[in-house]
Amino acid sequence: MKAVDIIPYESYYARDFYKLNVEWLKTFFYVEPFDEDVLSNPEHYILNKGGHIFFAKHDDVILGTVALMPTNDSLVFELTKMAVLPNQRGQKIGQQLLQYCIDFAKSNSWNALMLYSARILENAIYLYRKYGFIELPLEPDSPYKRSDIKMELRLD
Repeated sequence: MKAVDIIPYESYYARDFYKLNVEWLKTFFYVEPFDEDVLSNPEHYILNKGGHIFFAKHDDVILGTVALMPTNDSLVFELTKMAVLPNQRGQKIGQQLLQYCIDFAKSNSWNALMLYSARILENAIYLYRKYGFIELPLEPDSPYKRSDIKMELRLD
């Protein structure tokens, strides 16, 4: 496992956040209009609303990213926008980002993390289950057209 530093968002890394996520979306799906809005302006859509963005960094190279977006419940955050460089996948960078988010949520006394995903992403679904996420009913007005599964990790 490659040891990485997990660092918080700085505007300097906005381009990395955009590029990592767009590459991932284009590889596995497509970029939805909502994705484009959020990825182009993470300060407005995530940070200014009380969310957080983190990066996995090694030797001054950004290898991956993840975001925690607030929901209607102030103690539940959405785990979203997780992406890792293609040549770094399989190095457990996503797991390190996920564990960091879980620890961060616990340190902030949040009740849960939730996420939307797609069942075709078998490795991701396996990872979420491994970390204790359980499936919830998916609401009909899910924010992402590509999502067909909603999961939650209770922390309380």
